[in-house]
Amino acid sequence: MRKLRLYVAVVLAVVVFDQITKFVIRRYFVSGEGLPITSFFNLVLLYNPGAAFSFLSDAAGWQRALFTTTAVVASLLIIFLILRYPNRKLFNVALSLVLGGAIGNLVDRVIFGAVIDFLDFYFYEFHWPAFNVADSAITCGALLIVFDGLRKVDAKK
Repeated sequence: MRKLRLYVAVVLAVVVFDQITKFVIRRYFVSGEGLPITSFFNLVLLYNPGAAFSFLSDAAGWQRALFTTTAVVASLLIIFLILRYPNRKLFNVALSLVLGGAIGNLVDRVIFGAVIDFLDFYFYEFHWPAFNVADSAITCGALLIVFDGLRKVDAKK
């Protein structure tokens, strides 16, 4: 049970940090407003009703239920995996990052009907889609899952 505390702490840290940053952005920005920070980074308030990279953002509204359901099912699966493999520390920390990000974005979908994005990076004309802390946690978690899998494959050689 003590091992699970670490994973719960990671999930809570991601959700809390994600929601605090989104609260601050909503407090000081209006939708679509941006603030240049560097020559390659802006803060901007965007509401994304779609998924990653604004996938299905222009759909008629049905995507909200789809992405909400997907997040709930994925969260339950992640919890199952963490409980099933409590001794795989790196794997479970990675899953906890993904779970925290999924919950952070799920909170947005339930409350606002869209995910709040605010980190806007670009390089000359190339513009990366805006994202948030939850998206960053999901990405880091996914990379750690791949790393953990590759590490296991390398250990078998």
